[in-house]
Amino acid sequence: MNQEFKPYVPADKVTPEMTPTSIIMGLLLAVIFGAANAYLGLRVGMTVSASIPAAVISMAVIRVILKKDSILESNMVQTIGSAGESLAAGAIFTMPALFLWAKEGVMETPSLVTITVIALFGGLLGVFFMVPLRSALIVQEHGVLPYPEGTACAEVLLAGEEGGSSAKSVFIGMGIGAVVKLLVDGFCAIQGVVTIKLDALKTELSAEVYPALVSVGYICGPRISAYMFAGGVIGWFVLIPAIVTFGGDIVMYPASVSVAELYATGGASAIWASYIKYIGAGAVASAGIISLIKTLPLIVKTFMDSIKSIKNAGTTTNERTALDMDIRFVLGAIVVLILAIWLVPAVPVSLLGAIIIVVFGFFFSAVSSRMVGLVGSSNNPVSGMTIATILIATICLKVAGDTGAHGMQGAIAIGSIICIAACMAGDTSQDLKTGYILGATPKKQQYGEIMGTIAAALAIGGVMILLNSAYGFGTDALAAPQATMMKMIIEGVMNGNLPWALIFIGAFISIAIEILGIGALPVAIGLYLPLELSATIMLGGLVRLFADKKYGAEKDESGKGILFCSGLIAGEGIVGVLLAIFAVVGLLDKMNLSSVIPSGNVQAFILLALVVAAVWYAANGKKNEK
Repeated sequence: MNQEFKPYVPADKVTPEMTPTSIIMGLLLAVIFGAANAYLGLRVGMTVSASIPAAVISMAVIRVILKKDSILESNMVQTIGSAGESLAAGAIFTMPALFLWAKEGVMETPSLVTITVIALFGGLLGVFFMVPLRSALIVQEHGVLPYPEGTACAEVLLAGEEGGSSAKSVFIGMGIGAVVKLLVDGFCAIQGVVTIKLDALKTELSAEVYPALVSVGYICGPRISAYMFAGGVIGWFVLIPAIVTFGGDIVMYPASVSVAELYATGGASAIWASYIKYIGAGAVASAGIISLIKTLPLIVKTFMDSIKSIKNAGTTTNERTALDMDIRFVLGAIVVLILAIWLVPAVPVSLLGAIIIVVFGFFFSAVSSRMVGLVGSSNNPVSGMTIATILIATICLKVAGDTGAHGMQGAIAIGSIICIAACMAGDTSQDLKTGYILGATPKKQQYGEIMGTIAAALAIGGVMILLNSAYGFGTDALAAPQATMMKMIIEGVMNGNLPWALIFIGAFISIAIEILGIGALPVAIGLYLPLELSATIMLGGLVRLFADKKYGAEKDESGKGILFCSGLIAGEGIVGVLLAIFAVVGLLDKMNLSSVIPSGNVQAFILLALVVAAVWYAANGKKNEK
């Protein structure tokens, strides 16, 4: 079947691919989508794919504005651009733990160099680990491994005549997302949350007004959104009322005052911060491990299949569409990176840690590359892999005597590098699948991934430092759920000072949900996050549900509703980073109009309704065109 497959651009035809235009656009999009996804992931613990939005933007510029007909040039733009989103996902799921420890006085705040170097090493390892697997996974398994996102991206690029219209949806979404974020958090003209206190239940119902949250719900769909909202309902309408009702004058660790006093002074949010977030962390950790265990037979099989197939990857060929980077260069680069991880002072990893990275890094990169081919990137259990890695790494470091702040730093660094490598390997495989269908040159795509990784790594450190300075990790503004959970796991192994009863309550909630036959991870994330986030995500899920029922389901990620929502997320994320810069340099306070413009629930509710209406209108774009 593979020999019969003919790519869109034949192997004997050479067209523009890696050009100054595609490189510059790709690097710019890598930074933009990397920053936007870093902001989104720190807020809600989820990121969105950048491949298709990058593809439609590149088509709008290359085909419509520059009047060039080069599908492989557009493919190179999305290859480079999507690297930023994947690297950001791996980085923000782990490294904010270092900032949280710095806030507690455990260690110094990580430097820009440390964050950049860790992100760079992890990203490059993920790309290099994938190179020898390309022939096995992309070529030999063509028709067996569907690679949903990669195939959908190829379909979007092939439907080039619709590129301008599709790109319009992305750009309009970016504009609306930027304006709303500027109104709410820039000028403070409208409050960001609609809140209704329910004194009889000892809790509150709240929903944020931000477009990114509605968009996450729309992109994830009604089922995942409902699971997340169910987690919020368990936390805010079951656990918080139970704790307030039965807690009374009891002082429960980790709080230092009674439950009644805590509720009287801080309301339901104070109960969430003191107790529910630990229950949620236990639920997320348990759900991540369960997802890993459930896929373990598949993981082992896919890894063994990949190893067996590597022997066929070294076959020399002069065919353009089969050219990979020189395997000698790839292996040499991996050796140099591992030595650098061990020897570079900015990376707090010992020789033992470097060995752990070699073993688990390649294993999980190979697994990630194959699993995204089977189930897609959104269902890839990277968080479970990272939890397992951090648990094993922390135990090994503690046994070896590397404890305290240095051991904790080392565990996070190991987890960060492996998490980023797994995310980048998955993204690289999806991009190479797109290129295989279109007839791109694999070697050029692999070099493009490296360029995107370098650009995103150079930007992510500054973005994280800015966001932490402006909003603070672990706060309501930027909950950083995965990183907070990783921090708790390491502290629990190293010091044993966690509220284990609360964590195990969360763990068994996840187990109970799994027994019901429901994937526990989205429910656990909803339990961990404040209700105001999952409630708005649920609204987006409902819009998707009703739109699909009335106008038919969007076939893939190229649907106008999904592209519009991707634009909303990008626009809000970019302005979020911009406002963080303003906050650091002292401009944000001067923009504040809250003393001039009255705000309240009514105005916030109207804005939320307008955002939902905009997503509904975009979701029915094809209907509106008729």
